[in-house]
Amino acid sequence: MRLLLIAARDDHRLLVRKHLEIEWPDAVIVEHALGRDAALDEQFAAVGFDAVIIVGGKPTAPVEGLAANLASKAEFAPIVLLLLVAAPEPLPPMIHGVQRVYGRKVDRAKLTQAITAAADEHRQALAMLRSNPTFENRYRFGSTVIRGHRFIRQVGSGGMCKIYLAESERAGTMVVLKVFSQVPDVSERIVGFDRFLQEYEIVAGLKHRNIVQIYDLGVADDHAYIAMEHFPAGDLRQRMKAPLVPTDALKFLQQMASALQAIHSVGVLHRDLKPANVMLRADGSLCLIDFGLAKANETDAALTGTREIFGTPYYMSPEQGHAEIIDERSDLYSLGVMFYEMLIGRKPFTGATAMEVIYKHKRADLPEIAPQFSHYSGLLKGLLAKAPNDRFQSAGALLEAIASIKVPA
Repeated sequence: MRLLLIAARDDHRLLVRKHLEIEWPDAVIVEHALGRDAALDEQFAAVGFDAVIIVGGKPTAPVEGLAANLASKAEFAPIVLLLLVAAPEPLPPMIHGVQRVYGRKVDRAKLTQAITAAADEHRQALAMLRSNPTFENRYRFGSTVIRGHRFIRQVGSGGMCKIYLAESERAGTMVVLKVFSQVPDVSERIVGFDRFLQEYEIVAGLKHRNIVQIYDLGVADDHAYIAMEHFPAGDLRQRMKAPLVPTDALKFLQQMASALQAIHSVGVLHRDLKPANVMLRADGSLCLIDFGLAKANETDAALTGTREIFGTPYYMSPEQGHAEIIDERSDLYSLGVMFYEMLIGRKPFTGATAMEVIYKHKRADLPEIAPQFSHYSGLLKGLLAKAPNDRFQSAGALLEAIASIKVPA
């Protein structure tokens, strides 16, 4: 049994979960905190769930409205609306696709009966859909069929990948699906494909709040794919279009440093830190993505060759821009560029060409910091020093420095 449990109150979710786990010990229950988690995507249909349970008390109008809205969507999973109030007289009109269960206390027998009926209804509806010759098209991404992921739309392309928005039936959520153009033969060691697989291997092994969540990796029709967390709130570049107060910039820096500490602890460098690769969640937390240029130290030679430059010039460390040997202090420099931009509202170094920007990172003095940002000058200098030995030596050291900052009232 796979169930989506939606409720505004933590105690309601906990109470209902306990009843569900007594009835179905092996059930997969995904919780959604109404009003706190990001709103369900308009195109989300919960097709990977047997039923959706929405819990509410007085007043019932908000959850009634939510249930009616979700049930009106094509192919949305059946809904059990658990209302922790006495049944009104007369009962309100029925809503197609919604079963109501009333009671000031949870009546487990009634609840499980309603869920079982809803799940049976859903299985029958899916069986009818599968008999339709066009059913397979819902899983088609270009020329590739990837079962278990319902196509929503293409959102971009980059290099050897096409990027789609999809609904993952297994994860029970919207995902970003990166589809590699093809799987090379074993004899063809395509560097881009190695990086693609490495992105998954690096990130999937790291369970960290500020690192993108990877849901799935697979091969379909000779195409490899990665399903990863979707960020409807956008990226840091979009957020930076509006001014950031220093305390927010500092919080963002702390979260990115924490993610880097986890990445560096397993011997991996990101190498392409920039605002477009820092995503926002609805709760305001940040998340690092796009490890396509990431380097596992032991495989660097095989992946990049000698003295190759990867990354974005505005955010490159001096040593990276000149194809010199880099280490975790290079990522910290890139972090410093972003912190400078968040704090002051402009990049520290710009130029008419990429090579001019690279030169300035290596040779130009850091622009003078205005007095109102003097509390952060130590962080900026420790991040943006030209020589790696003059910077913070680790993300952990940076985090300690952030913790010691005395933010003015």
